[in-house]
Amino acid sequence: MPVPTLILVHEPEAACLGRLLAEGFDKGHAAEIASYLAQSTDLAVEFDDLSQACKAHGLTFRPVELDDASAALAGQNPERTLVWTLTDGIAYFRGGAAPALARLNGLRTIGADDTLFALCQDKFRSGAVLGAHGLPVPSAGLARNGEWLVEPPSSGSGWFVKPNRLGAKIGIWPDSRCHDLGSALEISRRIFGAYRDDALVQPYVPGRNVRASFLGLERRAGVEALGISFVDSGSDFQTMDDSLALYGETGEAAKTQGIYAEPLLEAVIDSQPGADRKIRELTGKLMRSLGLHDVFSLDLRVEPDDTLHLIEFEVCPGLPCFDFRSYCGTQWHLALPEAIARTAANRLIDSGSKPI
Repeated sequence: MPVPTLILVHEPEAACLGRLLAEGFDKGHAAEIASYLAQSTDLAVEFDDLSQACKAHGLTFRPVELDDASAALAGQNPERTLVWTLTDGIAYFRGGAAPALARLNGLRTIGADDTLFALCQDKFRSGAVLGAHGLPVPSAGLARNGEWLVEPPSSGSGWFVKPNRLGAKIGIWPDSRCHDLGSALEISRRIFGAYRDDALVQPYVPGRNVRASFLGLERRAGVEALGISFVDSGSDFQTMDDSLALYGETGEAAKTQGIYAEPLLEAVIDSQPGADRKIRELTGKLMRSLGLHDVFSLDLRVEPDDTLHLIEFEVCPGLPCFDFRSYCGTQWHLALPEAIARTAANRLIDSGSKPI
């Protein structure tokens, strides 16, 4: 009888970079865009550890590059195959195709269904859907190359401008927070020129940055398994340069030079238990209404009085990133490879602990 198999589909930085250059992107900006796939680079060095961890749980581990996924998933045994998509994307990145390919082949997946892979990558549409569910999402306008597609609401605290479909960052440049709409339109021109993307323009919201991480290692895990932490990088928001200094080849270079510095993580419950409770309630609503499960993360801003602002959700959180590793250690007391392997085993093994 075939051994149950975990297939991890990932899009490499190099493949994305080559495609963007072929599409005419500037080399520097293409490298910035591809850097959002650094989790594929960072996790690849642990594939042997993942393979050993899976083997210990009676599974075969098979990493598959996205360009090979169509052929790799075809003909797999639906009862003995689990597909985990590491990298998402519907624009610059194409990982959102992987769960759709799995569904096409009748294969089970880790994570949300493929419709959410598309929704979470379009911040304007995602915000509209989350707002319709009554969740505390900042309202937004949308600009394209200096022209309004949707005018933003008024704001006494200025506005925040970010690409609509690129990665999961709160901003790109230090002036992403601006105080007049003329500046917002100018930033939208820069975003369009550099990344060919629309710009989301939201009223600036105060508070500290919070990351809520979830891994449903146990099948019935709920909001009690969330890890909710303040993320303190020493600045109000993360820029592209901040991101480049943390992950992939640039992050490794920073470690070599002794200048690598991870943001500090502080459990929200330690200082704002009310905010922790409200985030769990909000997450429970997302799990019920949108169908988030298995693995995901939320980015929020939290004010001192526990007021929440939901910035976005991700269905492919950066597994090898410092915050998710910390979450796996704190919540599940496991290193990342073992946490991934055990989660997959709990999906591929039935209640009688026999392969299905």
